[in-house]
Amino acid sequence: MRTAVIGNDEIVIKEAGRLTLEGRKGAVVKVLGCGLCGSDIVKFREKISPSGTVLGHEIVAQIEEINSDTLFKKGDKIVTSHHIPCGKCVFCKSGNVSMCTHFKKTNIIPGGFSEYVYLSEEHLKQVAHLLPENLTEIEGSFYEPLGCCVRAVHRTGLIENSTVLVVGLGSIGILMAQALKAHGMNVIGCDLLEERVGILKNLGIEAINSSDIDKTRKYIFDKTGGYGVDAVFMTSGADKAIDFALKMIRNGGKILVFASTPKNSGYANNEIYYRELTVLGSYSPSPSDLKESLELLKSGKVKVKNLSTVYDFGKINEAFKDTIANRILKAYIKIS
Repeated sequence: MRTAVIGNDEIVIKEAGRLTLEGRKGAVVKVLGCGLCGSDIVKFREKISPSGTVLGHEIVAQIEEINSDTLFKKGDKIVTSHHIPCGKCVFCKSGNVSMCTHFKKTNIIPGGFSEYVYLSEEHLKQVAHLLPENLTEIEGSFYEPLGCCVRAVHRTGLIENSTVLVVGLGSIGILMAQALKAHGMNVIGCDLLEERVGILKNLGIEAINSSDIDKTRKYIFDKTGGYGVDAVFMTSGADKAIDFALKMIRNGGKILVFASTPKNSGYANNEIYYRELTVLGSYSPSPSDLKESLELLKSGKVKVKNLSTVYDFGKINEAFKDTIANRILKAYIKIS
């Protein structure tokens, strides 16, 4: 089978041995397609993952071989996530499932950018679902990233009708804005690229170009009676976005961090202290977040049509380059 692995500053297609269950519980699935996540880009560009690693986890697949106590059967089209919490440790009991040791150890094997992957019985029981009939394979690939956004919304604990600013309208920012709206928030999205501002507007959510910080701040404060927004969701990975967020948030507000920054910059201690700000992070979803994600996609409350640019498997390296250069919003790699 073909897999796409990290090579010397590029993604290389290589042949690997065909996967079989070999008596194991779980399933071998044929990967139909896999979305390219921002975390894949970071692992590749920053050389976090070693050479030979198969990246990818936002898969839509078809079951080829199965040995399971679940109701899944051969031929079923499914969506799945890649990590599974144990549900028993201090992290899981405290609601920090993505910090769970078992969560971090589990994964799909060898990775989503492969013609076939192995899913454990745990995957099938906890994080895999049938692809709804009204969703395309490309739309289904948003199941896991939207689940991450759902988790972030839950973690902030905002009251309904809170005014929330989403900073950065890449694919995650667009998903996040829609997830917030679905949970009853008043959402404003902002970005430096007018094209991305337009995408969110076309989805019925207010969006502004934030190139001029002073103009943006005046707009936000005029809109909120001079207070600033109740929360800022940081889906931008730019260091300068931190100071931007501090200028837009009201005293006592919340800043949800959902992106790493190149310089690993921090929030000013005295800003947090004197203004009673809450700064919190959110990483990966729980099984319940994922289940809600699929319902949001199925119901149409979150729309993802036309957000992805499709690349054939053989052009995956081009997909990485185009994503890094901001030439596209989101890449979907068609594998089978």
